[in-house]
Amino acid sequence: QVQLVESGGGSVQAGGSLRLSCAVSGYDCMGWFREVPGKEREGLAAYANRDDRTVYAGSVKGRFTISQDNAKNTLYLQMNTLKPEDTAMYYCAAARGYCHATTQPYAYNYWGQGTQVTVSS
Repeated sequence: QVQLVESGGGSVQAGGSLRLSCAVSGYDCMGWFREVPGKEREGLAAYANRDDRTVYAGSVKGRFTISQDNAKNTLYLQMNTLKPEDTAMYYCAAARGYCHATTQPYAYNYWGQGTQVTVSS
């Protein structure tokens, strides 16, 4: 099964920034998600090539930005003004074919292994 590869996680103090990267190639829709033990996976941001549309969850809108560098086959999640509640395992996900930019996990069938982000107060 095809797997995506995330990188860029780490530890940062509250108010700091991190940029996550995910190697992607040939996908039509892509998204970023996070998960905390005991809670459901949360969709954060998504992008669709078909209509160049992006969507964000309310919890990260204005702080996180999803972008794609086609030349580098890389998907990014720029995370600014990080808060302790942003601490989680972060995943990138992708889909091929007819799809929409959505933060619903069921829409994606390719997933990365996750990268940990820890924000200290």
